[in-house]
Amino acid sequence: MFLEKINKSPNIALKYLLGFFIIALFYVIGQFPLAIALIVKSFTSGKAMPITEAGIMKFFSPNVTLFLMLLIFVFTMLGIIIVVKYIHKMRLIDIITSREKVDWKRIFFAFVLWGLFSLCSTLIVYYSSPENFVLNFKPIPFLILVLISITMLPIQTSAEEFIFRGYLMQGFGLLAKNRWFPLIVTSALFGLMHIMNPEVEKMGPIIMVYYIGTGLFLGIITLMDDGMELSLGFHAANNIATALLVTSEWSALQTESVFKDVSAPSVSYEILIPVVVVFPLLLIIFSKKYNWSNWKEKLTGKIIVAKQIENNQDDGSIE
Repeated sequence: MFLEKINKSPNIALKYLLGFFIIALFYVIGQFPLAIALIVKSFTSGKAMPITEAGIMKFFSPNVTLFLMLLIFVFTMLGIIIVVKYIHKMRLIDIITSREKVDWKRIFFAFVLWGLFSLCSTLIVYYSSPENFVLNFKPIPFLILVLISITMLPIQTSAEEFIFRGYLMQGFGLLAKNRWFPLIVTSALFGLMHIMNPEVEKMGPIIMVYYIGTGLFLGIITLMDDGMELSLGFHAANNIATALLVTSEWSALQTESVFKDVSAPSVSYEILIPVVVVFPLLLIIFSKKYNWSNWKEKLTGKIIVAKQIENNQDDGSIE
């Protein structure tokens, strides 16, 4: 089972604290290239260096800004690999899946499914309210955006999945000895990670329902499928589609996308549609395709960690 793959070694709590510190440290180090670029451009252009996120977003071209922002997660991913391999003495695959190998077909299926849905839903919204959009397509900047998106956005989304649906979910599972606690806590933390996004300021706290709901959905498919392949594919498709299709002046991702949303940000019942309609439909699709069963046990049952399993096997029993 996926959550049981954590290696319960001596001083495991201390290792998790150290691991979290190292990952956070690499995240901070990853911001150095952005800081250096800001200093250099400010010095060479004579412009004051921006101190707000909105100012930073407009200081460089969108593609340069996106590249520098995503570079942070390259360093973060390096930190995750170091922590898993050298602090916990585990293989990286141990925080990804219960399977012997990563199931790339699962990743591809979730990626294509959500990518097509994102494309279709964007076109429906565009043709139903064309006054809210302007065509933002510029061939060369867009091609550069495509290159950045397909090479670096999967690193960003994978780093987030490794942390929330892998490292932290297994860690909280080890702490609580059950499945519901890590599911709820990592979903809340994933939502809170987005609290500084400009969308929250513009639309209000209600949008946190979407972020936390997305975290809950990703956690459920990880637990039910005994691995995060589906969440990896979904998350990558979501962010790539967001970057390529629509941008706005008030979104976290401001890119050289095809369309630009010029409408005033507002919140309505539509924000709840993914959480209460679309995500449940996806759960049904995934459950049918991969023959999920025993939902209650997989989402709320007890956890028997690796060391305990080995001891029980030595005694000739499994609790």
